[in-house]
Amino acid sequence: MSTAVQVTRTGGPEVLEVADVEVGAPEAGELLVDVAAAGVNFIDTYQREGIYPLDLPFVLGLEGAGTVTEVGEGVTGFAPGDRVAWNGSLGSYAARKRVPAAIAVKVPDGVSDEVAAAVMLQGVTAHYLVRSTYEVKPGDDVLVHAAAGGVGLLLVQLAKSRGAQVIGTVSTEEKAQLARGAGADHVIRYDQEDFAKTTRELTGGKGVAVVYDGVGKDTVDGSLASLKIRGTLALFGAASGPVPPIDPQRLNSGGSLFLTRPTSAHYVLTREELDWRADELFQAVVDGSLDVRIGGRYPLADARQAHEDLQGRKTTGKLILIP
Repeated sequence: MSTAVQVTRTGGPEVLEVADVEVGAPEAGELLVDVAAAGVNFIDTYQREGIYPLDLPFVLGLEGAGTVTEVGEGVTGFAPGDRVAWNGSLGSYAARKRVPAAIAVKVPDGVSDEVAAAVMLQGVTAHYLVRSTYEVKPGDDVLVHAAAGGVGLLLVQLAKSRGAQVIGTVSTEEKAQLARGAGADHVIRYDQEDFAKTTRELTGGKGVAVVYDGVGKDTVDGSLASLKIRGTLALFGAASGPVPPIDPQRLNSGGSLFLTRPTSAHYVLTREELDWRADELFQAVVDGSLDVRIGGRYPLADARQAHEDLQGRKTTGKLILIP
């Protein structure tokens, strides 16, 4: 048995329940892991609300880190005592869970369990956005929305490390200071000014090469207006709500723009790709070039509060649950 956060009916944060659930021994290809930390992500709220439907009941959470206690039949490369991290295994809001070995990565010395849990979804997201969706090049102008959020702070750092000029948008002065601390060259308070207009001014009227937009409905129009000719809008989330349909003619009139809606699963299609992204992220943490900010630590029993804080935009950095 394991303590876990279960959803028996969809709805608001109040539907989250702490319960004892059966875990069982690892099956073939699985690891049994004592969970040290679980990441809290917006996709969890979509699943909780039923926007992304799942069979009820289910244990929430896709991301975590911990220590292997048993390995299932056929598993190679892992042993009891190994520290591992993962993303994409439902049921991670738990004290113990079974994790497919195919999506687990070993956590190196110098990376804590908390940081490992924090970096698997948001870190891999930031990595594929900057390295693959639109590969940032030296001299590029880049716009990052929610630049003090979990993904935003990582995007700022990774884009800066590739030689870009980074413009970030935030909603408070505290968040502006965090974005600057991460390396943002310019920070726009979108609650006080038109970020598209200011972005144009900061880029001499031409616009940015790419906008990394995880906010969605509230920012998409301004994001398109911020792009240079043949610029790319990478719409990787919808924290403010789903984006309405976009007429392709807007991409034409905006300057032959590119629009993509990427998702992590399509950027870790092979074991080699997963290892590449995780290894680069972990190495950057170890050598100090990437700072992963833990914005909030909550006991497992306080998952409801974590969801309320995340959806209320009260947070910076990454939120994690500690079983």
